[in-house]
Parts: sequence; structure tokens; C-alpha cells
Amino acid sequence: MSARRAYRSDLSDARWALLAPILAEWRQRRVGLGIARVRHDLREIVNAILYVNRTGIAWGYLPHDFPPYKTVYDYYAKWEADGTAEAIHDALREKIRVAAGRDPAPSAAIIDSQSVKTSGNVPESSQGVDMAKKIKGRKRHVAVDVLGLLLVVLVTAAGVQDSAGGRRVLDELAPAHPAVVKAWVDGGYNEQVVAHGAAWGIDVEVVRRDPSAVGFTVLPRRWCVERTFGWLMTHRRLARDYETLPQRSRAMILWAMTDVMSRQLTGDTTPSWRT
Repeated sequence: MSARRAYRSDLSDARWALLAPILAEWRQRRVGLGIARVRHDLREIVNAILYVNRTGIAWGYLPHDFPPYKTVYDYYAKWEADGTAEAIHDALREKIRVAAGRDPAPSAAIIDSQSVKTSGNVPESSQGVDMAKKIKGRKRHVAVDVLGLLLVVLVTAAGVQDSAGGRRVLDELAPAHPAVVKAWVDGGYNEQVVAHGAAWGIDVEVVRRDPSAVGFTVLPRRWCVERTFGWLMTHRRLARDYETLPQRSRAMILWAMTDVMSRQLTGDTTPSWRT
């Protein structure tokens, strides 16, 4: 544990214990192959990533009591590229499902998307306009289980239609989670998505809003994914897409959910923006 004064985003001992075995194995592989030597405390690297994720600051504005920001970003990029960030995320998801009395492999999913504005450093080639939401930026296409835990996340230009994004989500969902046989979507997904799901052996059901309903209404099954988006939005780095590369944007989402799930598993409270 670092001797510095703790930040609210820091991992507790219990939360670090969930991540430590995977990162220890990662470090052992690299040191054993002579690729790297031990220089930085991996717990402090993760704390720095979570600090950026939670507060929304630029990498260059990391407080000086963390490791150098270029070093932190280098780890962040490596863990995205070699799948370590995803391995940590997936391991925590399985732990939560088991703790909830569910099978580690989900059998149902909810698919949705979220459009967000981008910052000035994002290339025009990876942006687009969501005409329905009137947002220029990127779109996050996700599939979650019935607990709201991420199964698939794709980041595209905001101009990609939900139906096209939904088919791509199904293309990743089916091979990665072969036990999934049911999925729910909203009215923005057309019959092509239903047919595409059937080709994968997934029954895709469109949950439609009651046309007579006035104002906000909670839709069966669909509310789970809306809660997931709410969890993500407590992390300021995700309020807008600041990442130059879409895959780094995806990694930031995985780290946000790692933060959420590690708190759920240990009972640590989640600070709000007001505290």
C-alpha cells in the first residue's frame, strides 16, 4: 500500500485482492520472458487509471504522487492491447454472478446503445452524427446480462444505426457467450436484428413502449441496461469520449465497470460527484 494520502478512487485492500492475482500473473510472464523489469507498483498504476476514469482529468494532469502519467498510460495501453483489462473485468463479472446464485455463463442479454459527444482530439474518421439524438460523436453498443453486467461493448461512430450495431453485437455475443439464447432490444432495432439473432440461435425480442403511456415508463427487462449506463456515467471520463482510439475508449468503459463490480463484491461505497 502506498504511503501517500489516499484518494477516494483508490482500491481498498479487499478490492485490490480481487485484481492482484491476474496482474501478478501478467507481471510474472513479462519478467520471466525478460521483457520488463519490476519498477512500478501495479496497485498504484491501477489507482492512477481509476483516478483518471473517475475524475475525468487528462492523463497529463495526474497528481504527482502517482507514477508518471506517461508510464500509467503505457500500462493502460498495454493492458488494453493484450486483453488484461478485459480479463480482469470478465473475472469480476463471473464472481458477481456466482455470488448472486447464478451460473457464471449467462443465458440472456439486453442490447442497447448510448451516443456521447467527443472531444477535439478524436479523429473525424471515427466520429459520426446520431440524427435521432442530434449528437456528433461516438456510440457505445452494449450487451448486458440480467444483472446489468457487461457482456459485449463496441465503440463506433455515432452515425452507425442501432440495427447495424446490434448485428455486430450479436456477432460478438454469440461466440463469446454461447449459452445466451435470449436477448431483448428496444424498438430501435429492426427485424434484421431479430433474424440475425435467430441465425446465431438467439431469440431476439423487441420490447416496445406502450403507445398510450405518458412520460417516462420502466420497460420490462430493458431497465437493466439503463442502470448500466447510469453506472458508467458516474465516471466523468465517460461523460464525453476523450479517447483518440475507439479501442482505448472501450478499455475505459471496462475499467469503469471493474470499479463498479469490485465495489459491489466488497461492499465498498461508491462516491457520487457531489462528494
